[in-house]
Amino acid sequence: MAPAGSGLKTRLDLFFEISKRNSTLSREVRGGLVTFMTMAYIVILNPLILGGQPDVTGAALDGAQVAAVTGLTAGVMTILFGLVANLPFGLAAGLGINSFLAVSVVGQVTWAEAMGLVVINGLIIVVLSATKLREMIFQAVPAPLKTAITVGIGMFIAFIGLVDAGFVRTSGANSPPVQLGDAGSITTIPTLVFILGLLIMGILMARKVKGALLIGIVSTTVIAIVAEWIFKLGGSFENPGGWSLNVPELPQAIVSLPDLGLIGAFSFGAFERIGILAAVMLVFTLVFTNFFDAVGTLTGLTREAGLQDARGNFPRLKSSLIVEGIGAVAGGATSSSSNTIFIDSAAGVGEGARTGFASVITGVLFLAAMFFTPLTQVVPLEVAGAALVVVGVLMVSQIREIDWSDFSINLPVFLTIVVMPLTYSIANGIGVGFISWVVVRTLSGRGKGISPLLWIVAVGFLLYFVRGPIEVLIGA
Repeated sequence: MAPAGSGLKTRLDLFFEISKRNSTLSREVRGGLVTFMTMAYIVILNPLILGGQPDVTGAALDGAQVAAVTGLTAGVMTILFGLVANLPFGLAAGLGINSFLAVSVVGQVTWAEAMGLVVINGLIIVVLSATKLREMIFQAVPAPLKTAITVGIGMFIAFIGLVDAGFVRTSGANSPPVQLGDAGSITTIPTLVFILGLLIMGILMARKVKGALLIGIVSTTVIAIVAEWIFKLGGSFENPGGWSLNVPELPQAIVSLPDLGLIGAFSFGAFERIGILAAVMLVFTLVFTNFFDAVGTLTGLTREAGLQDARGNFPRLKSSLIVEGIGAVAGGATSSSSNTIFIDSAAGVGEGARTGFASVITGVLFLAAMFFTPLTQVVPLEVAGAALVVVGVLMVSQIREIDWSDFSINLPVFLTIVVMPLTYSIANGIGVGFISWVVVRTLSGRGKGISPLLWIVAVGFLLYFVRGPIEVLIGA
């Protein structure tokens, strides 16, 4: 209980265990703000992925409505996560699942039916979490793999930052598949702004300046605004040398009213439209992606925040997993796509956030973003990308915790780390790591102690990886 006469600061400190986790209110506020600034792009990017994409009937979601429900759902779920799980992570529409819906699902069903499948996926995850099965799977993961997941996510988000900034681009050839900039050269001003931002943030971090990432993001955004004012680059859709997503310019308007007409616009008619087996396969894919992306992200972020114990577990694990599952349900129910924990939250952790109060700050800013959508477009993706690279460096440094003297550990750990960035999927890295761990360790005579749950999950991942041929057989 708070001491008699204690003020709001003391009550917040006790409720969120801020001092107990060696943090401060100001650090939590900064961390929440930085997390929002690195996640805000989802309010613009999600409508680009989901909006305007015709479904099987030719109907499409309205981009403005998608933007509104994206901000609403992210805000509500992030606040709920902060209050219940007391962890400094933001939730929003997961990029893997929204792309999967737009590319692979709505060609077979309507948008309402696709979102109904997302709701079912979320309900399954909630049940798994509430029955402790998800927690048991998490605890069955060996410590080296948990560390590898953290390192892999670090490499993944650093790679995302490099790609978003145009520092790394596709070559358009089979070999090499990627290259530095354009034809091996840095040719665009936005990429130069990214490099400058990366150096500013890196120097501030090296000098241990408080608020280094926040200062770096704000100052580099100002530089980007000036660069846009001088060179009039525009977006990359009109100009190949333009900004990747957000054009950094002062908005003409500040306030806009959100249209929340997509709330409740989901249906369970997919089973009738495409058949039970085909619909089940889609749900299976959603559950596996959602389930292990979240587990992997939680593993990496809590380790980076120093909240894990010696076994890799962290406070309120069950609550975290249940709320994350509710995020999937909420995302489907609002047609914003499954909401999950964002790896971009690592930026706030890097700023010093350690409690759910940072998540509350992030969530409130997402709710405000519904009304101030123009302002969310000021920070360009190139600046957010620089912050992700810096945080990726922090997470990759955890590789020092791995004992590299046993090759039966080395191979699964290595595969977990490299598959994540190379396939752009946390779930893929975890799956390859699990399968190789149980096979290599068992056949090399080191299988004692492997949890039966790990074997079951590894078999599940094997089915997940060959789901394409399975879907063909079902279709046949």
